[in-house]
Amino acid sequence: MEQVKNEGLKQIIALYAIVKRFLVALNIRLSQRFIFPFEGRFTLAFKSFSSRERKLFFGVVSVFSITTIILLFLVNQAFLVKVPSSGGILIEGVLNTPAHINPLLSTGEISSEADRDITALVYSGLLRSDGKGGFIPDLAESYKVSKDWLTYTFTLKNNLTWHDGEEINADDVVFTIKTAQDSRMKSPKRANWDGVGVEQVDKLTVRFTLKKPYPPFLENTTMGILPEHIWRTIDFNRFDTNKYNREPIGSGPYQIDRVDTITKDGDSIPVSYTLKAFKHFVLGRPYIDTIKFIFSSSEDNLIRMLRSGEINSVNSISPEQGKILSESGFRVEHTPLPRVLAVFFNQNQAPIFINPSVRKALALSVDKQAIINNVLAGYGITLDSPIPPGTINYEDSAPEKPLAERLLSAKDILEKDGWKWSEKDSLWTKKVKKEILTLSFTISTSETPELKMVAEELKTAWGKLGVPTEIRVFATGDFKETIIRPRKFDALFFGQVFGHDGDAFPFWHSSQRVDPGLNIASYANARVDKLLDDARGETNPLRRKKLYEDFRKEIELDTPAIFIYAPEFLYVVPEKVNGVSFESIMIPSERFLNVYKWYINTDNIWKIFIKEKENVS
Repeated sequence: MEQVKNEGLKQIIALYAIVKRFLVALNIRLSQRFIFPFEGRFTLAFKSFSSRERKLFFGVVSVFSITTIILLFLVNQAFLVKVPSSGGILIEGVLNTPAHINPLLSTGEISSEADRDITALVYSGLLRSDGKGGFIPDLAESYKVSKDWLTYTFTLKNNLTWHDGEEINADDVVFTIKTAQDSRMKSPKRANWDGVGVEQVDKLTVRFTLKKPYPPFLENTTMGILPEHIWRTIDFNRFDTNKYNREPIGSGPYQIDRVDTITKDGDSIPVSYTLKAFKHFVLGRPYIDTIKFIFSSSEDNLIRMLRSGEINSVNSISPEQGKILSESGFRVEHTPLPRVLAVFFNQNQAPIFINPSVRKALALSVDKQAIINNVLAGYGITLDSPIPPGTINYEDSAPEKPLAERLLSAKDILEKDGWKWSEKDSLWTKKVKKEILTLSFTISTSETPELKMVAEELKTAWGKLGVPTEIRVFATGDFKETIIRPRKFDALFFGQVFGHDGDAFPFWHSSQRVDPGLNIASYANARVDKLLDDARGETNPLRRKKLYEDFRKEIELDTPAIFIYAPEFLYVVPEKVNGVSFESIMIPSERFLNVYKWYINTDNIWKIFIKEKENVS
């Protein structure tokens, strides 16, 4: 479009020059025919024109005038650029209803997707993730880290205000952290702040003190800050039930404007929340004036509302629906989530997994890309390590060899390890001392449709290798309580959720083998423990990267799990919304990290005024 505009401008300028030369020539000719004083010269000359000369004169003047107007218009257009302007409304459909719009509660099992989404818009932290693995200042003006990496000093920006107009200061930060640390509040964020000292230095300065270096600590400071003047009088027994969890006051880019409810069985149930842009938001007033959330209990109903136009945006839809909507012309944005979906082997319960040859043969026979295509409609990233995309230590997985070739390799590994294939029984068996081992096992997973479908794909894949597999499916609550925590499974298909730093310590260090530790494979390797310990305290990025490279190599040698894929986050957003950008998000609500830059309306201004406008804003 820009090239067409420039070519048109060149043509008009050329035409303008031709007309100008013609008029100059005409003026010379008139001067030769009529010599008289300047005053009244044009009138006398015009009266002397013949009819043909008058028509020619008016034609030339008309062309000159039109080309001048067009030229001025195109010059104006050439220097104009579109810039975001305020206005517009975005209507999102969200699963479930909010009850804990609170940064200390909107994680874990008690919160809903609606809680997390609205919390992300209403509250601000000291820092804000930039969506690229780094951080930008939010409420904080700056921060300093001591040479020993044990002390973090944050200075707040001046003139910060809450949505109710009250001033924000260091008291609010200290209050929020100490509240998160209070065991009576039962905050899921407590573990992040356990053992961290916090003190107010002055009105705008806060100091955090760690017991030992922990480079990923900065991610903790993205947690939203609560207003002390509202929450300090609320008893801990009412912390998760008081009205400010439903009518929150924060300092984020949007504030609550209206809550629509219905009454059902005597309870007031919200059906929608309307949020308006906060004009004093520290990173600049958001361009989009209004964001409205409409709540629903099912994905099918959200899709119906999307197609009918009742809502124009929805997130976290199933991959199948994402593909259908994309093919129907909807704009579907997607990005990998930092999650590891894998098969974890329990060597304590299933002795056949003690043998590394068995684990490697099973891993080789899995067609990861086929699983992504069949179950996720292509919305996923294959993995061959325990580090997911979106984290600072992630590396792309190596290309898979053809499945037929890998199956032959898998069978060869088993045969070299003493396993024999019985055509009669269609089984792999191996004699160990006086015992005959049979290569078969059960795989456990939850009732989530995606996980069940992947389990079926795995059963089919291992069937091609000649390994019969029984699938055990459990309700989500039972799955965690009766299977994962007591480690009662042969093999487990499950997911791990990482933070921005990609710290693998909670999932693979031997100290985390027992509940509530997250090392569900009960994996123990002294070298891996040392690498993870060192990586956790390493402040040099290059040395930390090298430690994780060695960690990945150790895991690859041991194959304590089959790392299959990282799912992608899907977000249906209208074409009219610009500025949407998320390269690396941990959870769906982080799609709003740069929401204050999103825009629907635009203005046209000259390029020379853009910088001036930015300076003023």
